[in-house]
Amino acid sequence: MDIKRYLKQLEAEFKTFKHPPVFTCEEAEKYSNNIRGIHSKSLLLKGKKSEKFYLVIIPANERLDTKKLSELTNNNLEFADDKDLTKVFGVSVGAVSPFALINDKKTSINILIDKDIWNSDFVSFHPNINTETLELTSPDFHKYINSLKNNLKIIN
Repeated sequence: MDIKRYLKQLEAEFKTFKHPPVFTCEEAEKYSNNIRGIHSKSLLLKGKKSEKFYLVIIPANERLDTKKLSELTNNNLEFADDKDLTKVFGVSVGAVSPFALINDKKTSINILIDKDIWNSDFVSFHPNINTETLELTSPDFHKYINSLKNNLKIIN
């Protein structure tokens, strides 16, 4: 499903920003001057021995602590590969975001969102392509996440 259409069905308002393709937070920073809110990165991880997947959303300037997350989830975690991104989310590198969760029909992906992002007044993410960014208010983002029925945990 198209994420913009889904957000409109939820009556979630958003603003669209178009830009050249970006693959990293550093590249995206060049085009984010007019985008409000905390800038973040979305990472897909999976259990080394299990097939559990975790979408981890943290501030763009923070480094992921896989050891801490492994303890939190009781699962040794590693980064998912390109095949996993396509299989699980139907997106490519550079387009991973919480908006890709609409492709998780089984709601099997666990969501781990940093508390600073969850509590931010505004958030922004790629709409499953890396040539646009959507900006939403926190209440509209919460409305979207809660509509998905995935397991959600707010992390420090």
